[in-house]
Amino acid sequence: MTEAFLEHTVDLGAPTLESAIEAILLIADAPVSPVELASALGQPEPSVQAALERLSADYVARGSGIDVRAVAGGWRLYTSAAARGAVERFVTDGQQARLTHAALETLAIVAYRQPISRGRIAAIRGVNVDSVVRTLVQRGLIEPAGEESDGQSIVFRTTSYFLERLGLRSLDELPDIAEHLPGIETLDTLNASL
Repeated sequence: MTEAFLEHTVDLGAPTLESAIEAILLIADAPVSPVELASALGQPEPSVQAALERLSADYVARGSGIDVRAVAGGWRLYTSAAARGAVERFVTDGQQARLTHAALETLAIVAYRQPISRGRIAAIRGVNVDSVVRTLVQRGLIEPAGEESDGQSIVFRTTSYFLERLGLRSLDELPDIAEHLPGIETLDTLNASL
């Protein structure tokens, strides 16, 4: 490089903790825990946690199109709720890769009744669910979680990717199903008898 160019370059120095965290979260394909960030950055975990919270608050305060959120045991960059429509139009460009009604029903049953077998899901839905369960496993939303006590039926549970896609930290943040389904007590009785 020429001396003239070098004279006009600005030494940006080391990145701030927040900018280093942003860069890592930008390239991460899954939520990153504060412990992982602290290890990668050589910083104490409380400092990293505080920086994550500052980043999140800063994005919200300035009305940014992106947000830093805690989900599924880690932190991840997301588009803001206000920018959702624009992003959806850009990404889908008229093509929808949504789950079918049957897949959404099955996913809800697994989310609220996990771990649960295909047979129990089918009993609740009243139809065969083999292909729907296979689709949900392929999309990474549910996974095998062992076998029922009889040792013959595989049971399924939701994945951390499911939590991530819904923007939840844990299953405890799922809305109470009783307020959406009058007569849920009947369903509980039915499930107990299965």
